[in-house]
Amino acid sequence: MELLTIVKAIILGIVEGLTEFAPVSSTGHMIIVDDMWLKSQEFLGKYTANSFKVVIQLGSILAVVIIFRNRFIDLLGLGKLSRKDLAVVPEGQRQAPAEGRLKLTHILVGLLPAGIFGFVLEDYIDEHLFSTFTVLIGLVVGALFMICADRFAPGNARTESVDQITYRQALSVGLIQCISLWPGFSRSGSTISGGVLLGMSHRAAADFTFIMAVPIMAGASLISLLKNWQYFTLDALPFFIVGFISAFVFALVSMRFFLKLINRIKLLPFAIYRIVLAGVVYLIWF
Repeated sequence: MELLTIVKAIILGIVEGLTEFAPVSSTGHMIIVDDMWLKSQEFLGKYTANSFKVVIQLGSILAVVIIFRNRFIDLLGLGKLSRKDLAVVPEGQRQAPAEGRLKLTHILVGLLPAGIFGFVLEDYIDEHLFSTFTVLIGLVVGALFMICADRFAPGNARTESVDQITYRQALSVGLIQCISLWPGFSRSGSTISGGVLLGMSHRAAADFTFIMAVPIMAGASLISLLKNWQYFTLDALPFFIVGFISAFVFALVSMRFFLKLINRIKLLPFAIYRIVLAGVVYLIWF
């Protein structure tokens, strides 16, 4: 594989890693960058290129697992951890009640709606929604949703940490997550906005979003690999490996930065960025 092709994989990995957990749509950014400049379909083929945009998220998933490793150990019952070890309540906020703790069942309840819709609609999404124009629609509509979340959220968050999330909130966030199946809308943008409207703090909604992202992103990647296995060749393997490593490194850095800032800056700056980006890309592309 040529050096230029490897550089393209690194660039797409950087785009994925920097944008996966910010509410700006990593898939949307990869589609825009790829369609406008990198043209991966020309040397990978359509279905392999689309699968790459899904599978590369495994690098970001690994970053989540590392950052929330204590939380996953607790969820899976592999160890009894203290609240200090879990480290999910932002400094300065009150602790969650001693009897409350996020459970694996909360995650499963949140995953169910998007898992069903994603399985049913995957072929349609791959065939019709992986384009720059559809991404621009998702960027703008998602931005408006984020602005509404900041504007109309309850004055005082009832759920300050992820351990205070109820099953009703988990299911409601899961239903809202379904709209992120439209590329450009953003999984984290939809779920954090939905969580905030349901009375969660921005940090609690972000923590729940990232923890919930691991099984759903891993499942989507596995399904995409199995359905498009016949399109993969050994020549494409270095492209996937390099993209994976690049995505992992940059996701690890950007996610730590995002979690420190989200309660202070909230969603409005990201919404403005999305609208500006959509306008610029529209002027250039159309």
